Amino acid sequence: MSEKSGLPIWRSMMFVPVNVERFVEGAHARGADAIILDLEDSILPKDKERARTLVAAAAPKVSRSGADVLVRVNRPWRLCVRDLEAAVGKGICAIMLPKTESPEHVHMVAEVLDEVEAERGIARGHTRIIVMIETATAFFRMREIAAAHSRVVGLTLGSEDFALAVGMVPEAEGLFYPKQQIVFAARAAGVLPLGFIGTVADYKDLEAFRATARRSRRVGFTGASVIHPSQIAILNEEFRPSAEEVQKARRVVAAFEAASGGNQGAIEVDGKMVDYPVVERARRTLERHEAIEKRSASKPAA
Repeated sequence: MSEKSGLPIWRSMMFVPVNVERFVEGAHARGADAIILDLEDSILPKDKERARTLVAAAAPKVSRSGADVLVRVNRPWRLCVRDLEAAVGKGICAIMLPKTESPEHVHMVAEVLDEVEAERGIARGHTRIIVMIETATAFFRMREIAAAHSRVVGLTLGSEDFALAVGMVPEAEGLFYPKQQIVFAARAAGVLPLGFIGTVADYKDLEAFRATARRSRRVGFTGASVIHPSQIAILNEEFRPSAEEVQKARRVVAAFEAASGGNQGAIEVDGKMVDYPVVERARRTLERHEAIEKRSASKPAA
């Protein structure tokens, strides 16, 4: 299945607890493609009610440098509905839906979003959804979940919660298989595969993190969410084509199109065989490069 049209460029997504003022005030300067205002894990139960009241004011603050704004909501239904009512607004482009269990779960959330958007005069479908797979039950339904609704734009695995649910340690070795399945399910549904081969808790060894991000792009991920600002620049660099990759892609496309008007089945470029899959990969590399350049150019001047 091809990608949905209009998918966002989210190489780097940073979690920010919405009730910590200094984090909210500084988030716009971190360079992330998206800021995730968190109402879930980083907010104590006693603080959740107040945290909801802060979303509307926090959104324009964290987006001052052009970042998209998302909100991670809670899973228990009574909390989730109140979170959705707090999150829907013109300045919020998507929600992250933790512990998504089924396509029906997605549809129920989408129904609430329909109602709240209508009440607030916001175009239907404005609020997109990233679904988070965090249980063994959901893992075996993730393709259905990712394809459940037109609002869904991304699929990710919540490493810590998933590892807890299945009784394993959240290490790269054990997470590789489920993470790779996330890529396949997301691609089948035409949505963004988000994440990396590891856990969000690993942020101190930046060189190791860079290697993880690079490996993750090679297996198909397009971006990831993190908890520490020091990881943002690495994600932005590693989840985009390098200058060398762009130059090579241009050579491949140009050579292929020049060979018999592109009607030749295979040619040689830089001593290697180039056929249709190689050319299509090169075209996608250039499309991604151009989309990232366009996004960067549209950001407000610092």
